[in-house]
Amino acid sequence: MATAYRPYEPETEPRGHLVPAALKAPFQARVWREFLYLVISLPMAILTFVYTITMIALGAGLLITFLGVPVLGAALAGCRALGVVERARARALLRLDVAEPEPVLGRRGGRGGKRGPVAWVGALLRSGTSWRHVIYALIHLPWAVFSFAFAIAFTSYGWGFATYPLWRWVFPRYVDEPGLQIFGDDHGRAFYLDTPFEITATCAMGVLVLLLTPWVMRALTSVDRIMVAGLLGPSRLASRVWELESDRGTVVDTAAADLRRIERDLHDGAQARLVALAMDLGLAKEKLDEDPEAAAKMVDEAHGEVKLALQELRDLARGIHPAILTDRGLGPALSALSARCTVPVTVTVDLPQRPAPAIEGIAYFTVSELLQNISKHSGARTAEVDVWRTEDRVMLQITDDGRGGAGTSAGSGLAGLAERIDAVDGILVVNSPAGGPTTVTAELPWR
Repeated sequence: MATAYRPYEPETEPRGHLVPAALKAPFQARVWREFLYLVISLPMAILTFVYTITMIALGAGLLITFLGVPVLGAALAGCRALGVVERARARALLRLDVAEPEPVLGRRGGRGGKRGPVAWVGALLRSGTSWRHVIYALIHLPWAVFSFAFAIAFTSYGWGFATYPLWRWVFPRYVDEPGLQIFGDDHGRAFYLDTPFEITATCAMGVLVLLLTPWVMRALTSVDRIMVAGLLGPSRLASRVWELESDRGTVVDTAAADLRRIERDLHDGAQARLVALAMDLGLAKEKLDEDPEAAAKMVDEAHGEVKLALQELRDLARGIHPAILTDRGLGPALSALSARCTVPVTVTVDLPQRPAPAIEGIAYFTVSELLQNISKHSGARTAEVDVWRTEDRVMLQITDDGRGGAGTSAGSGLAGLAERIDAVDGILVVNSPAGGPTTVTAELPWR
């Protein structure tokens, strides 16, 4: 579920500019977007409430006949359609991106596996998402009335009092009164804001209300954000299922890519050398009787090819899962890995015990990929690898003093690494400003 709350704009200012930020807040676009959202919320809430109550009551009353069920289905379908409008409104005015909820899933039936209307209505009635939309329609109206009143009151009184000196002349010219009347009774007693002190105090109070208005808008729309995200978005279970499906696809794609890489390395490397070795040994066998010296030379060359093929096979096996990682754990394996890096690397591993074998393998692969990037692209002079445990997470931090500029943009090696880590509920964070240094932090589950 993609639900994002933007930080409030005045808070993005440095601490030394809190006063200017507070003065600019009433004029910023976010305040007016939130005000517009709260104003529109009232008619939308009335519409959704009336529709929901009418359709649900009609459907419940008709349940004694066959018509009640389709009417209830139409009520739920209409609430889901109004939910689309509410999510779009929140996305446009509150900058709140709520994912679409899980679709209505009816049982497959009929010829060709098509979903019939009866099954679709049944799926609507069984859908928890549909009933959450009904709950939203019912509880949104009282909140919309409350927030509408506060938004209108704060905005109108704030701007009205703050600009009172500019429009006070209307009263003596057109109303024949000295100023804005605050109090009056049937005995002719009245209190007007007409003295310089009263006008100044009114203006100051209006400015104070204006300065408070952005924070009032923020508080009111925070409740709307919670309702929209919690009732109109996908459920936690559906979000988790989608996440697991995505992770499964990532794992399958990664495994297929690894198999293709292993096959390519075997075909282009060790296999090619072994084929050449077989041919050389065949030629040496033919020359053994005719020219023993040439045959001995060819056997010697074949012996060198065997060494190279064995080295390539060892490198390939080490890239899949090194034996030292299985036998001795992550610390010695990373130390051996750093020894092969072209940049001096300091390795610090502080793990009270070994994590799950799959997590060890992913941690080793992550450090291996990052050290390769440091060797090839960073131009660094030194690098550091730190591994430690925090509660039920394994933390990896790889730092180098290179040129920086690394990122997880689409198509980069770090993007693929981030997807692999995300597949096991991990996180990859890259901090690499131009000019360096680069710090890559990976967080993996312990089990």
